[in-house]
Amino acid sequence: MAVRPSVDEYFRRASAAAAVFSQFSQEQTDRVVKAVHEAAFAHRVRLAKLAREETGLGRWQDKVIKNVVASQFVYDDIKDLKTVGILSDDPLTGIVEIAQPVGPILGIIPVTNPTSTTIFKILIALKTRNPILISPSPKAKRCSDEAARICYEAALAADAPEHCVQWLSECSIELTQAMMSHESLALILATGGAGLVKSAYSSGTPAIGVGAGNVPVYIEQSADPAFAVEQIMISKLFDYGTICASEQAVVVEKANAHAVAEEFRRRKAHFLSEEEVAKVERLVYDADRGAKNPAVVGQPAARIAEMAGLSLPDDVQLLLAPLDGVGPEWPLSSEVLAPILAWYVADDFSSAVNLCIDLNYYGGTGHTVSIFSNNDARIKGFAAMMNAGRIVVNTPSSQGAVGGIHNMLHPSFTLGCGTGGRNITTDNVTASHLLNVQRIARRRDNQRLAKFNLDLYFDESLDAKTVAAAFNRNF
Repeated sequence: MAVRPSVDEYFRRASAAAAVFSQFSQEQTDRVVKAVHEAAFAHRVRLAKLAREETGLGRWQDKVIKNVVASQFVYDDIKDLKTVGILSDDPLTGIVEIAQPVGPILGIIPVTNPTSTTIFKILIALKTRNPILISPSPKAKRCSDEAARICYEAALAADAPEHCVQWLSECSIELTQAMMSHESLALILATGGAGLVKSAYSSGTPAIGVGAGNVPVYIEQSADPAFAVEQIMISKLFDYGTICASEQAVVVEKANAHAVAEEFRRRKAHFLSEEEVAKVERLVYDADRGAKNPAVVGQPAARIAEMAGLSLPDDVQLLLAPLDGVGPEWPLSSEVLAPILAWYVADDFSSAVNLCIDLNYYGGTGHTVSIFSNNDARIKGFAAMMNAGRIVVNTPSSQGAVGGIHNMLHPSFTLGCGTGGRNITTDNVTASHLLNVQRIARRRDNQRLAKFNLDLYFDESLDAKTVAAAFNRNF
């Protein structure tokens, strides 16, 4: 039986790998990253099936696409990024920027995207010459470990440092906490539940985390109902709603509510009655535990209907819950990672925007919002009112927010939510976030500045405008 490494042993290995990695050239680094991407891509189907088998979430076919995005799309996005040596040298300013690795990284992996997030975090860590330790979800350890092993062996074959990729031998809160607070850890990449992300931020180690995504989608009256509904269902049914950027509520105006509803029905979506809403609420939200029921995550609509005691056709694709408000009294107005959407009808544009704001602030601040519209003024007006890092337009939200498919956002499985979501960035996190950048600042004596009369600063009778004008005459 193999001896489990101690926390110190993990970091002894990681620090040794970091020392070797810091001496790598850009060419050596890129060779490693290319090899890892190719290996991960080659195993995309097997890893997807393994993830579905182990977790019981989603569809393996959709998990294949996630693995493709995490390997091929991410690689294409970062392959030409300079991450070693001099990044820029500006003779005018005298500033030289130099890339340095940050050091050992802890990558926390969610159960919803276990293999794709593992591949993604390993690729961006190795591209920046940072050793990474993978901390998988207990419910997805086998598939996450296998993804890490595939990437690590490919890296070693390309002459990467030994132990540049490690994965934890066990899944426990105690081990994860000890890893997060270890003095040799440089950075935590935390993707997962709110409690885990909060622990990462509280560990004393720099962390890049994510927030919840209670994504409202507003179908403005100038939108094409058929197109909007098609795109929303492509997004919400993808891997049965396990992407945090998937839509959680549909907001329409009275003017287009009927047309949109008919499109949903045509595509085998079911509008829940008041009694059915209550049954689904009881299933989704466990009042005794005061928490969401994980059994509904990543399950098809027909299975959820059966679990809730509803008699619906076996081919039902989506459950729509008409609601009168937003907040704790309406459990389905919050994030549900399954094919369930809240449904709201607003009187007009202003009312619709206010509903989206309420939804955005009820558990999804800083993440993502969506709008379908052909009115540019309304798109911009809507965006200006939202606290979201990503405002996706006429796009399936899941695929649009992850990036690289429908737009030029960096493809990423770590979506920052800014200060609204208690994160440090609103970016789609990528390799550039895992660098320390040194700046050489050469002295620049300015003869015009030397002519400026500094005594003007000591003359209390002069206002800022007068002194600024005198200063600018020298430039």
